[in-house]
Amino acid sequence: MSDTNNFIGTRPVSAQHAFDTAALERWLQPRLSGFAGPMTVEMFKGGQSNPTYKLITPQRNYVMRAKPGPVAKLLPSAHAIEREFRVMSALQDTGVPVAQMHVICEDESVIGRAFYVMECVEGRVLWEQSLPGMDRAQRAALYDEMNRVMAALHTVRPDAVGLSDYGKPGNYFERQIGRWSKQYQASITQPIPEMDRLMEWLPQNIPAMARDESKVSVVHGDFRLDNLMFHPTEPRVLAVLDWELSTLGHPLADFSYHCMSWHIPPGMFRGINGLDLAQLGIPSEDAYIARYCERTGIASPEALKADWNFYLAYNMFRLAAILQGIAKRVEAGTASSEQAVRSAAGARPLAEMAWGFASAH
Repeated sequence: MSDTNNFIGTRPVSAQHAFDTAALERWLQPRLSGFAGPMTVEMFKGGQSNPTYKLITPQRNYVMRAKPGPVAKLLPSAHAIEREFRVMSALQDTGVPVAQMHVICEDESVIGRAFYVMECVEGRVLWEQSLPGMDRAQRAALYDEMNRVMAALHTVRPDAVGLSDYGKPGNYFERQIGRWSKQYQASITQPIPEMDRLMEWLPQNIPAMARDESKVSVVHGDFRLDNLMFHPTEPRVLAVLDWELSTLGHPLADFSYHCMSWHIPPGMFRGINGLDLAQLGIPSEDAYIARYCERTGIASPEALKADWNFYLAYNMFRLAAILQGIAKRVEAGTASSEQAVRSAAGARPLAEMAWGFASAH
């Protein structure tokens, strides 16, 4: 695999996501230090939800994240770019690598939608969890760095960085199960019986450790390999990307979501289930869990594994609900990438897998 495949590509801005670039330039000129046109705009290929643009100027490049255009019917609480801007600003001086935030505009009259502009971090995005084209030592180093960054996030004290009100009080799992149940029900295109069973089973089977409200951290909500920007040559994360689903919550919800790839086959969301991990140099799930527990002190590996089926069922249910939301946007014609169509098809198999873990609990 050539290195160029690892860098996020751009494409021309589609008519559906176009906006008045001259108006944006006029707004940025007095507000963004060092900004000077002429500016050209391209669109990043990834991302199904909030369109992401590359702003190119003679001096430097920037990244802009925006809400979808005015035609999009937004689900409640979706596309909260103000929250993304806030959390990344707050984490700026912690051990969590994030892009530098520049400016935010919540006045939708400027370009027809809210947006923010941040530093353009140049590096590699690695899409395949199996890390093809690398040797065993490189894979081991990249997986350990991923583990380190997640542990760093979960050991930041929210009150120490001004985020003590970044999420709602009360049991995180109960709230999330309720939220994604509603989101799923608002997005149904075709009924999925396993989702109905999970909506009933999950609230009744929350383990004691998951109910422990003293275990609160900033959770990313979508922490996975391809939401990390790695250094061009080193096994070092330069920026964690895509904070749209972040909130205050239970770190084990975030961590177990991240571990789903050990249970998902390669043909489905680039998982690693069924591969010869030892030969590849990728840690086993047990080894990865042990390292995270050692770094955070949140739980012992044994205690965590005792309820692991619940966490996997919960996360697969949540991801199925997210994918169902994408399916609804595909149906409405507002999803922002071709990948959206492929992602939407994953809701049913994920729900079936989730119910498999729930039934075995």
